[in-house]
Amino acid sequence: MPGYSTFEYDVLVVGAGGAGLRAAIEASARGAKVGVVTKSLLGKAHTVMAEGGMAAAMGHVDDRDNWRVHFADTMRGGQYLNNWRMAELHAKEAPERVRELESWGAIFDRTRDGRILQRNFGGHRYPRLAHVGDRTGLEMIRTLQDHGIHQGITFHMETTLLTLLVIGGRCIGAFGYERERGRYQLYLARAVVLATGGIGRAFAITSNSWEYTGDGQALAFHAGATMLDMEFVQFHPTGMVWPPSVKGLLVTEGVRGEGGVLRNKDGKRFMFDDIPENYRSSTADNPEEGWLYTQGDKNSRRPPELLTRDHVARCIRREVKAGRGSPHGGVFLDIAWIKEKLPNSVEHIKKKLPSMYHQFKQLADLDITQQPMEIGPTTHYMMGGIKVDADTQMTSVGGLFAAGECAAGLHGANRLGGNSLSDLLVFGKRAGEHAASFATGQTAMGAPAVRDQIEQCIAHAEAPFNRGMSGENPFSIQAELQETMQNLVGIVRIESEIEEALSKIRTLKKRAAIAGVGGNREYNTGWHTALDLDSLLTVAELVALAGLERKESRGGHFRDDYPNKDAAWGEVNLEITRGPSGHPDLQRVPVRPMPADLQAAVEENK
Repeated sequence: MPGYSTFEYDVLVVGAGGAGLRAAIEASARGAKVGVVTKSLLGKAHTVMAEGGMAAAMGHVDDRDNWRVHFADTMRGGQYLNNWRMAELHAKEAPERVRELESWGAIFDRTRDGRILQRNFGGHRYPRLAHVGDRTGLEMIRTLQDHGIHQGITFHMETTLLTLLVIGGRCIGAFGYERERGRYQLYLARAVVLATGGIGRAFAITSNSWEYTGDGQALAFHAGATMLDMEFVQFHPTGMVWPPSVKGLLVTEGVRGEGGVLRNKDGKRFMFDDIPENYRSSTADNPEEGWLYTQGDKNSRRPPELLTRDHVARCIRREVKAGRGSPHGGVFLDIAWIKEKLPNSVEHIKKKLPSMYHQFKQLADLDITQQPMEIGPTTHYMMGGIKVDADTQMTSVGGLFAAGECAAGLHGANRLGGNSLSDLLVFGKRAGEHAASFATGQTAMGAPAVRDQIEQCIAHAEAPFNRGMSGENPFSIQAELQETMQNLVGIVRIESEIEEALSKIRTLKKRAAIAGVGGNREYNTGWHTALDLDSLLTVAELVALAGLERKESRGGHFRDDYPNKDAAWGEVNLEITRGPSGHPDLQRVPVRPMPADLQAAVEENK
């Protein structure tokens, strides 16, 4: 008997968040036998933490909105480093995906005439986010799960993959273990879809849940896939800063979309102190009542708190560094002030932001209808990731697809709020569709073809037990890595600190190679952590390498030693592949020119 169980599928989907479930549903609908592997329990995907809404140019609140405006907003937010074809497909297909979700049972907030309600969000010209209060991600997962469980899909919960199996440049499956008992699992598949989310757990302060250790990115990189724009990490401006047990927990942008304002310890609304050149205040003489509008469009009003996330995060950091922060190292986010304008403000806030009300009441003993919240920036989202083909979502490895946050291209240098949820639907569907199509033309591969790879993987996985408690402590290595990334490759970066981070990461890699754990494979969190280190150290090194190479500030990447944009860098993406020696090989690649019709959409919406 082999030391593992074997499962065979046409399409193996890794991850059960929005992208993974949508891919699995689509592949199954096209006749494929589908298996889904998820690191946590079904229903616990990090997608449930997405609160604000999903961006789709449906025009229900402002009929001037359309896919061309959405496309232009996405490209502008991404500083034009986006894959323009992905941005085009996303803008065109997002409304249909939202309506499809509604037809499967999703319950959205409504306009007075019964259509799906849409709210303002940072970087979007018009109200565009279809939402369910501040629980949109939860409703998405509920709907996809309720629909997906009837499609004949097999789910493998609480399972971690250790390696992708590749023969002749084609991915033919994966090998991993189920976390409860430590039993090994072999998954043979004609096509594999990665939908594993982000890398937030490589940083000390993050909104991401425990699963976000960069598994998909690391698996793809070691399998030979090309990585794209790894320097671009988004720090969400508003995460909880107190109490310490919940530091980093997301405070949705929907708070600001519903009228929340940012103030320093002196009560000043400081976002008016740093307004980009392409915006102006329409009431500069009275900034407390001020709005911003894009030059040339006074009908497009928004508060300065809804500027792009990278800009708001740096403004908050500036206030804290200058000694104008809140008692626990953040600033204040105030939604309670609307009681001056809205007689039924308490009911309004509880209706529009129910999760935020309960989150602060239960975790911080604070009533957001009466008091301001303490917030600060938190590592939130990865714009970079695995390079994919825009139409099919296939990576540079045959049979390996990627969708959602682990895939790169759509968001460029900075993601607009709300684009992530519609990204999951649009490209999850495309990944599932094309994975099923690819699988149809492939022959199945048996376990003997990858026996050597499996044996090497098992030996590597069990090495920490051989070293025992005399080896390095994996928890200590993880904590040191997180502090290194937070302090040296965080919101603001400089060359000397990134180089210091790279040196520390390489030292931590050596220590991880001799990490040891006691006990056995059952219920062993130390063992899980030791194995997660492979992914965390891989993605941390790639982020630092790309951050060191890009000598300018753009989007989510801000270099204090190069604080301005450089036009030459605005024409370059960074790609990283695994070189012959196993070390990362970084290349500058010119941005593909945009077609004339899409360029016209950008120009008409500047």
